[in-house]
Amino acid sequence: MSLTDRLPEDDSGWAFLFGAGCVLLAALFALTPLVASVPGALYVFIEVGILFVVYGMLVLGLDLQYGHTGLVNFGHVVFFAVGAYTVAMVSAQDSFAGISLGYPWPLALVAGVLVAALLGAAVGATSLRLRDDFLAIATLATAEIFYTLFVNFRGIFGGNTGILGVPQPVADLAGDGDTTLVATLLLFGGITAFAFAAVTRLTEAPYGRVLRAIRADELVTRSVGKSVFTYKMQAFVYGAALAGLAGGLFALYTGAISPGFFTIHVTVTVWIGMLLGGASNHRAVLAGLAIIMGLRLLSRFALDVAPVSADAFASIRLIVVGMILVAIIRYRPAGIWGDARELGVDS
Repeated sequence: MSLTDRLPEDDSGWAFLFGAGCVLLAALFALTPLVASVPGALYVFIEVGILFVVYGMLVLGLDLQYGHTGLVNFGHVVFFAVGAYTVAMVSAQDSFAGISLGYPWPLALVAGVLVAALLGAAVGATSLRLRDDFLAIATLATAEIFYTLFVNFRGIFGGNTGILGVPQPVADLAGDGDTTLVATLLLFGGITAFAFAAVTRLTEAPYGRVLRAIRADELVTRSVGKSVFTYKMQAFVYGAALAGLAGGLFALYTGAISPGFFTIHVTVTVWIGMLLGGASNHRAVLAGLAIIMGLRLLSRFALDVAPVSADAFASIRLIVVGMILVAIIRYRPAGIWGDARELGVDS
C-alpha cells in the first residue's frame, strides 16, 4: 500500500491528522528545550487565536445541538462556565476567594467535563419537551441563574473576584511567555481538531441522519420508531460536555476565572459565528466564527485612526457588525456556506 493510499479520505480523518500534528508540535515546545519567539505585534493575534480555538469547541457543540438537531440553546455559555468553575474549584490552591481544593488538574478537567454533561442532562430532562421558543427562554434563564450564583455566592465561587491560583500546566512546562503562547495555541488547536473529527464522524454516521430528520420533522421521525427525546438528550449532553471541556481548558490557560468571562456575549458570539457560516456544516460554523472574531480584532486597529472617542467607536462597531449580519441574513439566510435546502429556508 502506497503512502497516498494511507492518506485520509474524509474531513474527520484529515482533522484527526491535523490535530495529532498540532499536539505533537505543542509537546515539542512544552517538553523540550525548543523555544519560540513571538514579535510584539503578533501577540494579540495569538491571544485571539487561542480564544478562537476555545470558542471553536463551543460552536461545534452548538452546531450539533441546533444545526443538526434543531435545539435552540441560548444558554450555551453556562456549560462553558460550569466546566471552567469546576476545574478551578477542584484544582486551585490558596485562592483569595471561593473554594480551592488543590487536586491534580487532570482530575479537575475530567470533573469539569462530567459536571457540564450532568448539568446538560438536568437541563435537557426538564426543557427538551418544550417548544423551540420556550426552550430558548429556559436555557437563557438557566445561564442567567448560574451567572447570578457565581456573582453572589462569594464563599463558593469567589463572587466578582472569581477563583485564583488555578494551575497552568502548559506555562509550567514551557517556561517563558512566548513559548507558552505558541504551545497553548497548538495544543488547544489540536484538541479542537479532534473535536471536529469526532462530531464530523458522529454526524456523518446514520446517527447524524436521525438527528437531521428530527430537525426536519419530529413527527415523521417518531413515526418510524425513533425515540426523538433520547436523541435530543444525547445531542444536548454531547454539546454541553464539549462546552465543559472548552471551559476547563480555558481555566487552565488563564490561571484565574471570574464571572466576567462568562456573560451572554459568549453565547451571542458563537451563535453569530454559526449563523454567519451556515448551521449544520462544521467547517462553515468555524469559518463564520473566524469572520466575526476577525472583524472584532481588525476593528481594534481601526480605533487608532478613527476620529471618534472609544465609546462612540464601540457603538459604531456594533452597528457595522449588526448591518453585516442583517445583510447576510437577508441575502444568505442559510449562512455564507450553509445549504438552504437542507436547513429548509428560502434562499
